[in-house]
Amino acid sequence: MRWSWRVATVAGIPIRIHVTFVLLLVWLFWAGASRGLAHAAEGVGFILAAFACVVLHEFGHALMGRRYGVVTRDITLLPIGGVARLDRIPRRPSQEVAVALAGPLVNVVIAGSLFLAMRFSTRVYDFGDPGLIERSFIARLFVFNLGVTAFNLIPAFPMDGGRVLRALLALRLDYVRATRVAATVGQAIAFLFGFLGLFGPNPILLLIALFVFIAAGQESAFVRMRTVFEGVPVSRAMIKNFRALRSEDPISRAVELLLEGHQQDFPVLAGPESDPPIGILTRADIMKEIAGGRTDTSVGTVTRRICGPVLPGEMLEDVFRRMQESGCPAVPVFQPGRGLVGMVTLEHVGEFAMVEAARQRGPRNDVTASARSPRRRDRARSRSRGLLRAGGGSRTRPLRRWDCRPPLLRRREAPRNAW
Repeated sequence: MRWSWRVATVAGIPIRIHVTFVLLLVWLFWAGASRGLAHAAEGVGFILAAFACVVLHEFGHALMGRRYGVVTRDITLLPIGGVARLDRIPRRPSQEVAVALAGPLVNVVIAGSLFLAMRFSTRVYDFGDPGLIERSFIARLFVFNLGVTAFNLIPAFPMDGGRVLRALLALRLDYVRATRVAATVGQAIAFLFGFLGLFGPNPILLLIALFVFIAAGQESAFVRMRTVFEGVPVSRAMIKNFRALRSEDPISRAVELLLEGHQQDFPVLAGPESDPPIGILTRADIMKEIAGGRTDTSVGTVTRRICGPVLPGEMLEDVFRRMQESGCPAVPVFQPGRGLVGMVTLEHVGEFAMVEAARQRGPRNDVTASARSPRRRDRARSRSRGLLRAGGGSRTRPLRRWDCRPPLLRRREAPRNAW
């Protein structure tokens, strides 16, 4: 995540802190300093302890996911909580439920440990005292973990409770539809969070509402796209009509090709055409060189070598994910023995996804696609021609409730034109 720094690596998982989290600590210290430095330090200390529990919560997700072969790329701390960036979400509902509930279960264990510490402590904790939470650091941390558990179990997708809801829906519905329903529920709850944050005493709910609403939409769109990409090789979605550049070409040559057609990113070759390309020259890099007056610069010096070649037989889903993670708008497609055979761009992948999704849906008036039994299919076909079966015989009659033409015209035409 941008604007975040790695502060530690635990169990092979990087832990990052976002700049907004640091600003939150500074603001809390400044706000509490009016009541004394000791009070301000205690407030910041509680926030650090609370977010340590949040990190353990995210490690619950990460380690449970590792059990099912899911890689966690990093954990990032934000003012609204922690975000564990998992490589993928298990498709089996039982595994997704286990990964989703592992985080809240960690908070339950922490809360139980704190309760036992208070229960058997030499200091007397009166749990009926309303001022206990304000006076006791441990009591506040106990209540915080209970709150985190309850809050995360709200079925607001993609929060933990929302993922459990999606997994339960996936037992009866297909995965895409289950995700769409869970995302709709999550966005509805996000509106409620926003309303409470706008008119209630806790404005941070506005940030949570914005995060949930956007993340739910993105997750739903990603699942639809991933379903379209399943089993699709790169060769089906690559651009075959393109222009390439040599590493020794000047930027001015790239400008010429940019203005001649619609291609915005160019694969760059350094050796013979049978050798793999060294990377991609993007439109953004071309514009940067033009703005700096460096049109004589060789293309090879500004080529994005991280956007290396892929093979035609690789799965489009994997290539698309790598492009998003590396920030590459395009990658060249290289086939050994043939050389550079194509390009994959994010824009073209989006077009491919829309075309494939339209093909999977089929025509809107194709009633046979929605008929689940031969009897319903025959009945649907009859309706599409404006006919209804009368009783058990073979005689048909017009579907007159859809026919708004004058009776004279209806009598002269055959029933098949009754629409």
